[in-house]
Amino acid sequence: MSLLDTATTAQLKTYLGNLRRPIELVASLGEGAKSDEMRGLVEEIAVLSDKVTARFDGTDVRRPSFAIGAVGEAPRVTFAGLPLGHEFTSLILALLHVGGHPPKEEADLLETVRGLEGPLHFETFFSLTCQNCPDVVQALNIMAALNPAVTHVAIDGALFQEEVERRKIMAVPQVFLNGELFGQGRMDLAQIVAKLDTGAVARAAEKIAAKDPFDVLIVGGGPAGAAAAIYAARKGIRTGVVTERFGGQVLDTMGIENFISVQHTEGPRLVAQLESHVKDYDVDVMNLQKAVGLKPANGDGLATVELESGASLRAKTVILSTGARWRQIGVPGEDEYRNKGVAYCPHCDGPLYKGKRTAVIGGGNSGVEAAIDLAGIVAHVTLIEFDSELRADAVLQTKLRSLPNVTVITSALTTEVTGDGEKVTGLVYRDRKTDEVHTVELEGIFVQIGLVPNTEWLHGALAMTNRGEIEIDSHLATSLPGVFAAGDVTTVPFKQIVIAMGEGSKAALSAFDYLIRH
Repeated sequence: MSLLDTATTAQLKTYLGNLRRPIELVASLGEGAKSDEMRGLVEEIAVLSDKVTARFDGTDVRRPSFAIGAVGEAPRVTFAGLPLGHEFTSLILALLHVGGHPPKEEADLLETVRGLEGPLHFETFFSLTCQNCPDVVQALNIMAALNPAVTHVAIDGALFQEEVERRKIMAVPQVFLNGELFGQGRMDLAQIVAKLDTGAVARAAEKIAAKDPFDVLIVGGGPAGAAAAIYAARKGIRTGVVTERFGGQVLDTMGIENFISVQHTEGPRLVAQLESHVKDYDVDVMNLQKAVGLKPANGDGLATVELESGASLRAKTVILSTGARWRQIGVPGEDEYRNKGVAYCPHCDGPLYKGKRTAVIGGGNSGVEAAIDLAGIVAHVTLIEFDSELRADAVLQTKLRSLPNVTVITSALTTEVTGDGEKVTGLVYRDRKTDEVHTVELEGIFVQIGLVPNTEWLHGALAMTNRGEIEIDSHLATSLPGVFAAGDVTTVPFKQIVIAMGEGSKAALSAFDYLIRH
């Protein structure tokens, strides 16, 4: 049975036409259906190009797995498990990059990758439902394809559960370097290289500090920031974007079905389209840069944004669009067991809890959706809600209550996450009606209780609400002249992608109007 449909096969054949040198796929197979599927996949790929050959005498201890290498060289890129789902793109790119097709990254960054000293042996644990994992897998595969001192194995945690248990993997993506934990969560190539090359931050700061003032400087690269950048650049003014990671929270969003005119998309795909659109214009995007301070304009009419790297940027107008992040429950044990049973992304980490007991904290749409998704994977889900009733849409509540392995507890205040020092073993909650304290034994907790604005760095600089949201007027102006704000970081109601984009566009137009009047 073919794993690839006709259209996918034709598309893959077209991609393989870009190979510049012969490559070899070396499979290590065992018994069972997954090994049979991998054999079929490898054979399907090999017949699509005369530059691809396959053999099945691999000796990798992880079975099934297959390595990709240039003919005549030891393979440095390996997939342990079937790279389908979100990882199919990672497979295509690995084939191309090992085959000599150049990655679409900045030339300076690729040169730094080639110069890294090794040996550097990376292992990434991923799940096929994780939208954060492909960025990490693809970045490390690029490094392995370009640098003989780098090897990378991408491991499907759901397929190799014994290893997941032994190595205590409780969140993905999780990356090990030479056997030691290197990083968790989404990382792109620039972020990984910055962790390896200690001088990268200083060089970037020096380059940023030398930049001329901007007409408009946008702080934050989510939907609001991207829209603001496009609208500002179209006015022909000098535009800059400074951001910790382009895309912001949208990168962590699985399914998007309410983006008008697009029936369905996924966060990473939408972010890639946003980034591509921004790059169509003359916008200076400064990634991996965290803002830590804002100083209002003085006599020269230039506001200053201070960065964690030590550099500063100056601009005639500033648009703040730093967005929001998942809110924590703020109880003992939460920080201690983060990524050791406490998680915030059910799509990413849910498969790691197959057959286990989990809880979801939060009874809004996101919490109920998470419980519904998890119920199809885990043994049991306990949904805990602070209020006396769930706040999710009625259709979601109906679906939730129809599931046999879900328990709903309302009027419950979570007070503690418990564990054995290595992983979560349960949670404690207080019944708000009776004051009785209860313990739920479980292995995983997914927190879904809303958002908190990323404004800690702005305290005292401008007017904000007691919840940390930036106060704005109808033109998105803040209490500081020439400083505007847009998106989830502001008091605008309804935190939605389409609303953030509209607000970012308005902020750019308001900033332009401010420039021509001042």
